[in-house]
Amino acid sequence: MAAKKKLDVDPYTVVESLRAALDDAGIVLPSLRVDPASPELKLIELGRVRADVADRLANALRRGGCE
Repeated sequence: MAAKKKLDVDPYTVVESLRAALDDAGIVLPSLRVDPASPELKLIELGRVRADVADRLANALRRGGCE
């Protein structure tokens, strides 16, 4: 199933929502931010993370975010 484009969301709200959800799972993405170079695309930068953080993120997603 192809993902539908949804560009009507506020990227700043999304960043704060994602940051809160990650915090609930005990995960911090220090570089998480709105990409200032592409405001029309509303891109979110997740940034680089250590392998252990990426592993915790993958495990949290597999469990539906519950830790």
